[in-house]
Amino acid sequence: MVGLAATPATAQTFPERPITMIIPLGAGGSHDLNARVITSVLPGILGQPVVVQLMPGAGGQTGTAAAAQAPADGHTLIFTHNFIDQLQQFVTDLPYEPNEDFVSVARPNTAQPILVVRGDSPFATFEDLVAHGRENPGDLRFGHSGNWGAFMVPGLALMQAVEVQPTLIPYQGGGPVIQALLAGDIDFTFAFPSVLSGQDLRPLLAVGETSPVEGVPTTDELGYGDVSEIGIMHRVVLAPAGVPEDRLAVLRDAFSKLDEDPTYQTLMERLGENTDLMGGAEYDEVRGRQAERYRALVDSF
Repeated sequence: MVGLAATPATAQTFPERPITMIIPLGAGGSHDLNARVITSVLPGILGQPVVVQLMPGAGGQTGTAAAAQAPADGHTLIFTHNFIDQLQQFVTDLPYEPNEDFVSVARPNTAQPILVVRGDSPFATFEDLVAHGRENPGDLRFGHSGNWGAFMVPGLALMQAVEVQPTLIPYQGGGPVIQALLAGDIDFTFAFPSVLSGQDLRPLLAVGETSPVEGVPTTDELGYGDVSEIGIMHRVVLAPAGVPEDRLAVLRDAFSKLDEDPTYQTLMERLGENTDLMGGAEYDEVRGRQAERYRALVDSF
């Protein structure tokens, strides 16, 4: 009788209830849109709903702190990015320790910043921009979407690599900085590929190994591979540290199956996003390298 009574409990599998996916960013952004696709397909793999919970605030700290304090049972995840995950610890005091409080589940995809100038800019190539910057220190006006964000980081790393000293001008988000570029208030900025369509912009350089825009060179091709590793936005799913290994394995395997799902692939293509999956164990190693590079970048600024 004891054996029969124990059967339901031992047969119970993870997850036993819906999974909450915290996003430490606001509604309508790229993470929100990506998560809507992910959570429309992932329940069919895990056998439980995956519920998005938007928790913006304090530059991503509000949602991240909530995830860090959640029970490490695999039922709470956070969908974040590398600049919140690994860079913030070097520019502000955090109520959590990124590399002690979280473990990687998967990196579903990446977003490549592209260096852009206005369509009528005198800079026809990246080399033109660099040559002018070297000859005229401080003359180039580099507008970005906010301090230590998705555009400042690759821009600062790239300008250091090519030994150019631009004047940095922060704006409140990607939209305002593009408008500033189009108005002639700045000389260059960065943008994600989806922004280029229909805009009077000239792409000069893509951060990464391969270019999402035909004919545009990449940082890897020009010998700035280090910029690629810290300048690309990595969208990453993390779990609170201490989640049992068998449950972590289930979650990691679910994202591997997600990446192979034809519906997921179709929806991500419609969204204009790649599906460059990296497994959690491999991405944990990347996080360590990112931390070292971000510390050096912040210390040098």
